[in-house]
Amino acid sequence: MSPISPKPDPQVTAQAVARLPAARSRSSAALPDGPTDGQIAPALLAWYDRHARVLPWRVGPADRAAGVKPDPYLVWLSEIMLQQTTVQAVKTYFEAFSRRWPTVEALAAAETEDVMKAWAGLGYYSRARNLKKCADTVANELGGRFPQTEDGLRALPGIGPYTAAAIAAIAFDVPAAVVDGNIERVFTRLHEIGTPLPSAKGEIRAHVARATPGERPGDFAQALMDLGSSICTPKRPACALCPLDGPCAARAEGRQEEFPVKPAKKAKPVRRGAAFVAERDDGAVLLVKRQDKGLLGGMTGLPTSNWTVRGDGATGPGAAPFAAAWRAKGVVSHVFTHFELRLEVFHAVVTGDSDHPGWWSARDSIAGEALPTVMKKALAAALPDLF
Repeated sequence: MSPISPKPDPQVTAQAVARLPAARSRSSAALPDGPTDGQIAPALLAWYDRHARVLPWRVGPADRAAGVKPDPYLVWLSEIMLQQTTVQAVKTYFEAFSRRWPTVEALAAAETEDVMKAWAGLGYYSRARNLKKCADTVANELGGRFPQTEDGLRALPGIGPYTAAAIAAIAFDVPAAVVDGNIERVFTRLHEIGTPLPSAKGEIRAHVARATPGERPGDFAQALMDLGSSICTPKRPACALCPLDGPCAARAEGRQEEFPVKPAKKAKPVRRGAAFVAERDDGAVLLVKRQDKGLLGGMTGLPTSNWTVRGDGATGPGAAPFAAAWRAKGVVSHVFTHFELRLEVFHAVVTGDSDHPGWWSARDSIAGEALPTVMKKALAAALPDLF
């Protein structure tokens, strides 16, 4: 780990940054050196040293300055969980995973079904499948050691450009340009970038690359994330408290909330289908394992009609997997990234086992099944007292 430089005086650095001229919007075709890019790190790091969030996967700035190094496994685990999910939602899952599987070798040795059960409710289930594949690769092919370069990390299952940069910077202090949604917001405001997202991503990344310091790049990336989360928020940013208030072009013109510029939202298509809650005399419920590929792949679910991301499934009691006295229990809706799913829910009490593939899960065992949220909604519609 690189030696830690003496901490800059927060008042001096804040005043120095405040004297910088505001940047003007510029195109990615010709991107000259911005007046703030190479100079924002001292003020931002001084702010981070005082205000860093305490997170279960983070080594704080004081500990890092004392020589404590982050565990690459925990950094990777947190970054995979944080993809398209809030910090607040991830905390409980991260703590449970890291207690149960404290090392990458332990996770690699786990049963895939157990990992999927532990992930249930966190969403985006392809991440859980890739999490297990990545753990297997690191433990069995790389001797339990994560690569320390962006290219090496990107070669692993489930790790894309952002995640590779984040792990490289936070775990190994590589000066990688880390750009998430919070950081996009900070830099589009700093430079008043009028290009809509996602077209502006290359321009933003160029600014972040220039701003990333050679020392403490991991703290710098996390400082930007914290700034976007707590100060440079989408609405009503607390600019008076921001360490980068002076050089911010959007702030100078009172246009903070206009950035980042986003294209008009397209209406999400609605897909329809049916879900069937078969209850046995003893209260057990029939569950099935979904196919490994596709949305909710490998997860536990209810028997449903064959809806997909691109098309509707059959609806009505006639779509049931077997004959029974099916009764309608309403419609549940669940919004995925690219579409909304509306499932008609039917319930029937059956005697004995059906010939439908699956298994009967006792009522007191259902909470431990790898059920995605949409299936829990369907179960709750048919059996309101289940959860």
